[in-house]
Amino acid sequence: MKFPFQLVELTHTLDANSPAWEKNCGFTSSIVLDYADCTSETPFRVQHFTMPAGMGTHMDAPSHCCPNGLSIDQIPLDQLVAPCVVIDVSQKAHELYSLTPQDIADFEKTHDLIPPDSFVIIKTGWSRFWDNPTQYRNNHKFPSISAETATLLVSRDIMGLGIDTLSPDRPDDGYPVHRILLGSGRYIVENIAISEQLPSIGSFVMAFPLKVRQATEAPMRLIGLLP
Repeated sequence: MKFPFQLVELTHTLDANSPAWEKNCGFTSSIVLDYADCTSETPFRVQHFTMPAGMGTHMDAPSHCCPNGLSIDQIPLDQLVAPCVVIDVSQKAHELYSLTPQDIADFEKTHDLIPPDSFVIIKTGWSRFWDNPTQYRNNHKFPSISAETATLLVSRDIMGLGIDTLSPDRPDDGYPVHRILLGSGRYIVENIAISEQLPSIGSFVMAFPLKVRQATEAPMRLIGLLP
């Protein structure tokens, strides 16, 4: 039986040059056993990875900023597959841009109200800088989301929120989007590898983080599904 969806990659590939919250990448990959060193009949390569939990395309669980919130391993599986809504502000977003309630109103004027239980992706266009870590990090100046907009999205009863930057919050703003979204039991996905194939409405996403007990963040594979 043929799979009824076209799959769209929304995950950045990790390597030693990948942008991170801090100036240094923090991701290393080392070989602890190589093919030529194997004494078994079948050769193996064994690797060891070291990285922050919030590296690359990753998920923030409610417990990331809420002590009593769900951790990554506690998020129900049925919340990790959802209809996808893409709000595209890439034509006007800049390093100090914050998504506004008017942006949501403009989207809903064309596409109707954001449906409940949707995974909402904010497309700022910033992912084009992923291969230039200095520009992508940009001293923590990148497109973000206003607190008022986060509150509006919660009122739409969304499942989760994603963005193609390091965070929906700039540090200077005090992380209100994290407090509002995670505090209401939703999750956040950061560093999305935006695809032009993903439409504004009509697709789905599968958001599968590494299932680590009591993790507040985890790297993940984010995949879009087109009917």
